[in-house]
Amino acid sequence: MAGDLEKDRTSGEIIRADVAAPILPTVNPAAVQPEPQKASLHPAFYVVSWITMSSSVILFNKWILDTANFHFPIILTTWHLAFGTLMTQILARTTTLLDGRKNVKMTGRVYLRAIVPIGLFFSLSLICGNLTYLYLSVAFIQMLKATTPVAVLLATWGLGLAQPNLKTLFNVSFIVLGVIIASFGEIDFVLIGFIFQAGGIIFEAIRLVMVQRLLSSAEYKMDPLVSFYYFAPVCAIMNGIVSLIFEVPKIHMQDIYNVGMFTLLANAMVAFMLNVCVVFLIGRTSSLVLTLCGVLKDILLVLASIAIWGTPVTGLQFFGYTIALGGMLYYKLGAESIKGYFAEGGRRWAEYGAKRPAQRKIVVFVGAIVFLFLLLGGLAPTVGYDTQTVAAQGKDWLSGLLGAKGTGVVEGS
Repeated sequence: MAGDLEKDRTSGEIIRADVAAPILPTVNPAAVQPEPQKASLHPAFYVVSWITMSSSVILFNKWILDTANFHFPIILTTWHLAFGTLMTQILARTTTLLDGRKNVKMTGRVYLRAIVPIGLFFSLSLICGNLTYLYLSVAFIQMLKATTPVAVLLATWGLGLAQPNLKTLFNVSFIVLGVIIASFGEIDFVLIGFIFQAGGIIFEAIRLVMVQRLLSSAEYKMDPLVSFYYFAPVCAIMNGIVSLIFEVPKIHMQDIYNVGMFTLLANAMVAFMLNVCVVFLIGRTSSLVLTLCGVLKDILLVLASIAIWGTPVTGLQFFGYTIALGGMLYYKLGAESIKGYFAEGGRRWAEYGAKRPAQRKIVVFVGAIVFLFLLLGGLAPTVGYDTQTVAAQGKDWLSGLLGAKGTGVVEGS
């Protein structure tokens, strides 16, 4: 009996032949392989592009409206919006940049109740903003724009999107204090220009809060370019109506020819490209980068205004503007975030010094020189120059140089 059990046990052991059999693949070769991730540009490219375009629009508008004597800001704004409307329609049909609009449940009722009111305040902010260029310098305008976060905060409380907070109000009070100091230091202060700029800031703050309320619903999430796709047509119509009343009866074709058709086309193109750059900047960078980019852009515009138009800027203005920018950074980033960024920056600076001590010494030396230069410049009574005087002196110097050379040739002959 035991032999039978042993026989039964061993009979089940089958010795497999050592024959090479095909091995089944673990991955289906016919399956579609994922495409390698496309190389994207460094975020610094988008930062530089946005700062360049944003600064170019402001300087370009100032040059056209003031230097080129095209005193029709509403017509210029209408031209920008009409061009933007045309370009967004073209992009919507030829690219994927505006595919986000397909996810927006836009109806005629929503357009009339939400888009049109926002477009109204958008138009008013643009009109007031461009009118300001006729009266104030770019440097002083940028200083006044530092109060925009304060206006947005007050509009948020006024429209019921948030409850008033005294601590937050105290934090933003440094921005207001800095701008007040800068205003007292302004040499070429023009009240009507100040009023236009204040109105533009208020209208822009209300627009931003209304957009925030609209975007709070998941059905209406949209990027800035899609928003411009919806707002540009209604804004162009509103601005066009206002220009028909106030500016069209006064303008002549010679005014347009004096500026140049190509110049106006380039101006509209730069203004539209700014909206495209904003989309990529938001998608590729963080909120910290956006905040710092805005501060850097404002500082560069102040310096550009001094360099291009010889805008006189007093030490009191530099002092006030520094307070305003510091208050804006503190309000937007918060104390804890700033402490964290400083701690991280200190750690990386120490690592950099350990790896490259010579380069670190050079950076410290150059930074000290720049700091002393800015400090001495801030203590000076004014920074700026008279462009007409400089041009006349340069012309006299060149004429004298050419005349001296001509005299030398005659005497040598």
